[in-house]
Amino acid sequence: MKKTLFVLLAALTVTATACSSGGGSKPSVDAAGQQQAPAAASDKPVTLTIVDKDLPPDDANAQKLIKGIEDGMKAEGKNVKLQIVPVQSGTYSEKLGLLLQSGNIPDLIYFQGGDYNFAITQKILEDLTPYIDKSTYVKASMTDYNKERMKNYPYLVWLAPINTKIPVVRQDLFDKTTAGKALLADPTIDNYYAFFKELKEKAGAKFGYTTAGTLDELDVTFDQAFGLTSTWIKGADGKYAFGRTTPFEKDKLTFYNKLYKEGLLDPEYQTKKFDTKEKAFYDGQAGVIAGTQGKVIDIYNTKSTGQNGPGAKIMPLPPAKGKAQGYAPVDVSKESRGFAISKTSKNKDLAFAVLEFLASPKGQMLDKLGVEGDEYQIVNGKIKLTDKFAAWYPHFVESTGNFKPDKEFDPSTPYLSEPAQKSLDMFNKMSSKDNAFVIPADLAAKWDAATAVYKEFAANMVTGKKTAADFDKFVQDWNAAGGKDVTDYANKTLK
Repeated sequence: MKKTLFVLLAALTVTATACSSGGGSKPSVDAAGQQQAPAAASDKPVTLTIVDKDLPPDDANAQKLIKGIEDGMKAEGKNVKLQIVPVQSGTYSEKLGLLLQSGNIPDLIYFQGGDYNFAITQKILEDLTPYIDKSTYVKASMTDYNKERMKNYPYLVWLAPINTKIPVVRQDLFDKTTAGKALLADPTIDNYYAFFKELKEKAGAKFGYTTAGTLDELDVTFDQAFGLTSTWIKGADGKYAFGRTTPFEKDKLTFYNKLYKEGLLDPEYQTKKFDTKEKAFYDGQAGVIAGTQGKVIDIYNTKSTGQNGPGAKIMPLPPAKGKAQGYAPVDVSKESRGFAISKTSKNKDLAFAVLEFLASPKGQMLDKLGVEGDEYQIVNGKIKLTDKFAAWYPHFVESTGNFKPDKEFDPSTPYLSEPAQKSLDMFNKMSSKDNAFVIPADLAAKWDAATAVYKEFAANMVTGKKTAADFDKFVQDWNAAGGKDVTDYANKTLK
């Protein structure tokens, strides 16, 4: 989370004030036109419950953040007490679903998957459109992508840079190759292949590329080069086909199989986890990995240089160039994660006021930088980050689009390192909008089944258990599993 990180949620400061002003027994009306609980006396805080996987109740930084929010809002006349609702350990989306199904529905809910059922089927999530329309800081921080996602699916807000990944290499390994310069000048598929070979043969890496168990982290580099410029591709007949069932995908998987056979793609990529993927990178075993632009690249840079010295700083790499060029197309159908407000909340406006505060200048200073004297100090009139800052990250406002601290950062401790900022700049220059859409509930099971068919076949083709000769059979199986019905829906939905 640092510089360009997601900006988040928002606010309705106007109506929220009604929930925080002193005294008053009159019920207020929230942004959606629903009656709210009577306003609380200024000396008696309103308790708001919040659930977020990154806010463990016993975590010192989480407690510090919560107190900072409470103190900051109280200074603005909004007296709140934030109560963290714990979630059982395990897969967050599943455990959160069990919590909500039990009837324990917090005021503020952070989702990272699993939200569709509660928003569309059970209808327990508030439409955030009227809140955002009346907000000040959230609205100012939204990108065009954010705005389009909210139009399509107004239940989650996650104001942040687009969460995608780009390939990176260690500078010291790059410098041991001659193909690296050719790659930067002209990042063709062939030049990438030559670069991977030299990383293995000259730079001492065991393989050119590894991923955390998925081809997605390889696709961010190569999809568009092979013609996979969107999820749904319009053919010469004017009809849309799922990109993974087109000849473009067959050609790409054939290339991946070549990398696999020659040991340029990690032969254990399917079993790698995020920690083992990153360790292989820091240890010099993997030449290239993909990481989320911005903060994650910043973390990679800090760990890589810390372990291997300043010569091992991170270099963001361009996407491969072929039939097209660009990183993974941006899905604008909905936010894949973000905060929601429950319809059962008796203090919706005040809940949104928490998010508006965090998007404000004071809130962003707290959320992004921590507490003055702990995570940062003011030295000679500039913000100097301390060693404690390494353990701090934004929980609410990751974007820096509207982050304007009143002091400059000390050059020795920039908010984002040069590689992290460069990764953001490169993505902004080479990104495009996808045409993916929210799969309707009645097709969700079929889509999941068809997706499983694709993932199994893709893994088998990359590892040589299947070949290009089996591709047509895969397409038949994909359609039979439910893909045909989703494709029919796509051709009715896309324009």
